[in-house]
Amino acid sequence: MTGPRRGVLLLLAALLFWGGAGQAQAVGYRYWSFWDRAGDRWTYATEGPSLARPADGAVQGFRFAVSEDSADATYPRGTARFAEICAHTPARAGHKRVALVIDFGTAADAPGAETPPKARTACAVLAPDATTAEGLAAVAGPLRYDSNALLCAIAGYPEKGCGEQVAATDDKPTSAAKRPTAGEDGGNGPSLGPWAGGAAVVLLGAAALWQARRRRDA
Repeated sequence: MTGPRRGVLLLLAALLFWGGAGQAQAVGYRYWSFWDRAGDRWTYATEGPSLARPADGAVQGFRFAVSEDSADATYPRGTARFAEICAHTPARAGHKRVALVIDFGTAADAPGAETPPKARTACAVLAPDATTAEGLAAVAGPLRYDSNALLCAIAGYPEKGCGEQVAATDDKPTSAAKRPTAGEDGGNGPSLGPWAGGAAVVLLGAAALWQARRRRDA
């Protein structure tokens, strides 16, 4: 193998390695994410639980997990149907019913030596103008907030911490926006960043062009 060709291949290998290492060292945050249920799909809530005022019959969820950002956040697991969650909670005049799904996450996402409780559902009966936070406090207290009103704990979990920065893992469930469907790649192999993939394509093209010119000039 000639010197120029070896140099191109070594540079390509270095870029692939750096891309994979950058992905493995991604930084995430351990926190409670807040979700709305529309049909059979979760969507990341556009406002916090202290501002959201769900309508009667709404389904909302909370999930504790490590996520890099809202696009990477992990949605609550299990079924989430209003008719099932509120089946034994009759309607009351002048009140609304809101179904809540609370997923405490996995052991991999738990801080320290804490063990996540089992996921639960609850039907909150609230005043018409009540917020989601009020409903959550009524069925899953105690709640804990930080000085910036960030929700830190539901039903006392976790005992400590609030949105702390941690090393993100690659083995957590996919988010609603990234959930694989039939025909899509659902593998767990490493993923390269866009810049590394683009650089690899450029370098491979350059190597092919150099080889073609070498043959033409031979």
